[in-house]
Parts: sequence; structure tokens; C-alpha cells
Amino acid sequence: MTGFDLKTFIQAVGYLGIFGIIFAESGFFFGFFFPGDSLLFTAGFLASQGFFNIGALVAGSFIAAVAGVSFGYAVGRRLGEKVFTKEEGIFFHKKNLERARIFYEKYGKKAIVFARFVPVIRSFAPTLAGVGKMNYPSFIFYNIIGGALWAGGFLLLGYFLGNTIPDADRYLLPIIALIIIISFVPVIIHFIKEKKQK
Repeated sequence: MTGFDLKTFIQAVGYLGIFGIIFAESGFFFGFFFPGDSLLFTAGFLASQGFFNIGALVAGSFIAAVAGVSFGYAVGRRLGEKVFTKEEGIFFHKKNLERARIFYEKYGKKAIVFARFVPVIRSFAPTLAGVGKMNYPSFIFYNIIGGALWAGGFLLLGYFLGNTIPDADRYLLPIIALIIIISFVPVIIHFIKEKKQK
């Protein structure tokens, strides 16, 4: 996005803004608009520069990620098949739901963990788990693991690099761009396979 400075944005919204975005991306259909991976990495980097407390970031982001996915599960569980018959709108696209369904079928329960690292899919997979009435204790178990690996992993990666690389500011944008590109690789591969099958 031209002229958009993620560092400035994160500093402006603070802890509550970060946690709110993580919650929304994890459990709402429109959450796929948010840059979760790069946001977490940049917040971790800013913590290494003294703008945030890394412990508070990790704890809050973990809770927000787990709570967001739990909310998505609850929506799917409550609405059931109505999710599939819902009319498309600005934020809801059935193709995204279908991609999440295929992803869920492929990886089973572990999809709750793996989906965390796949943009778009991570916003829809929890709802699919609810629609399919996934065993709740199993869901919570994988939800906690996924939330810890995703939120904690990206935050600590940003924090570590910020503390170990001299003048890390110079490399922040290229690293964020690389994270975004890598995170979309699974989506692109799936799209290509889908095209070939058709």
C-alpha cells in the first residue's frame, strides 16, 4: 500500500490496536484484510527498539489469537450450514470458504495449527471447524498450539532480529516484504493446482 508505514501505524494503535487486529484476523471473515504476520513481526521488532514490552506483546497477542479463533469456531458452530448459503458481500466470499474447507479436509485437526500461517485461510478455518462440529477439547488443544507458534513465533523473530542485526531498520521493509511473499506461497500453489484441475 503506497505511503503506508506499518511501523508508524503500529506505534499509533498501541497494544490494544495490535491485539484487536490479531483477534479480528483470527476469527472474522473480513480479517483476511489485515497483515497479521508482518504486523506481529514489526511489533516484535519495535519491542527490540524499546517501543513495546515483548512479554506483554507475546501474552496479549497469544490471548487475542486464541480468543479470535474460538470466536470463529463459535460462529461456525452456531450458524452451521447457513455459513455456506450466506450471500456474498464485500467481506464474505464463498471461494475463500471453499479454499478453507479443502485445506481443512487435507490437514484435518492440524489445519487449525497450519492455517495460522496461511493468509485468508486462517480467517475461515476456525468457522469451518465449528460448522463441522470438531470435538471442542481437540479444537482448543490445536488452537492453543497454533496461537503460541504463530503469535509468539513472529513476535520473537522480529525481536531477535532487531536485537542482533546492526541498523536493522534498514532491512525491515525488505524482510516484511519477504514475509508477505512467503506467506502467500501456499495460496498461490493452491490456486495454480485449482486452475490445472479445471
